Amino acid sequence: MALDKKFINQFENVTSKAALAVSYLVGKKDKIAADKAAVDTMRFELNKLNINGKIVIGEGELDEAPMLYIGEILGTKNGPEFDIAVDPLEGTNFAANNAPGALSMIAVSEKNNLFNAPETYMEKISSNVKVNGVVDLDFSVKKNIYNLSDYLNKKPDQLTVCILDRPRHKEIINELNNLNVNIKFITDGDVSGALLVTDIKYKVDLFLGIGGGPEGVLAASALDAFNCSFQGRFLFKTNDDKIRAKQMGINDLTKKYELDEIVSGDTIFCATGITSGDLVSGIKIDGDEYISETFVTHKSSNTKKIIKSKKKI
Repeated sequence: MALDKKFINQFENVTSKAALAVSYLVGKKDKIAADKAAVDTMRFELNKLNINGKIVIGEGELDEAPMLYIGEILGTKNGPEFDIAVDPLEGTNFAANNAPGALSMIAVSEKNNLFNAPETYMEKISSNVKVNGVVDLDFSVKKNIYNLSDYLNKKPDQLTVCILDRPRHKEIINELNNLNVNIKFITDGDVSGALLVTDIKYKVDLFLGIGGGPEGVLAASALDAFNCSFQGRFLFKTNDDKIRAKQMGINDLTKKYELDEIVSGDTIFCATGITSGDLVSGIKIDGDEYISETFVTHKSSNTKKIIKSKKKI
């Protein structure tokens, strides 16, 4: 069943208000205060909506309140049942240091249609290739690059791969350098990194590496509307991680998940810019009004656009 289009503007309003709240703290070097402003505002705005929403991907567990915790019920309870994934502030360091790319994000589906992802790392790969056997999490970096080169009719040195600049990616980065592939490094915010494969204007052919599991689900919900590919595999390092995963119904701890196993049915995804980045521009305050840009997808209506809005503060 499709989600009503009326909810696009309602959820866009939620992320834009959260982004506005953070904008007052941009550059203040206090990422905890910035995150709290995003969380508090997002909760306040969601509770005004006529929905019965359940957080399936949030900022932690119940005992970590005031985060938007997994299992929290939001909305007036008078309306459709939704699963909600949130990242009120992706790029806490970006916001604290007034660096590009801070976003406020939400993904919404009907009940039981979003994967309930644990707070752990995930191996990820995304591309704008939906053909099986071209790009795969199980392939070596070299095989993925050569396959993608053949598929796109480009040489490896004409390809660009986006990856988080982290020590854990040293071997991947060395291999990409050996293949003369262009690398777009990001220092944080791997949802936006994964979304750079959606349009040729971003000049990114492949996203890969290890990032947060919850962020993988948020990225997948947007990539689904673009008919892009995404695969993820959770990495459970500790026994506690493994026990938590089993409690969440994950029995095969080494399973590679395809996009349609992470997101099923219709979804709405909204990401509002706090500081300007690759996807959208940041919040601009103009007197008693503010201007926001939100990257929005709605699968069933084939909505894939940036909404620029001007609202009263």
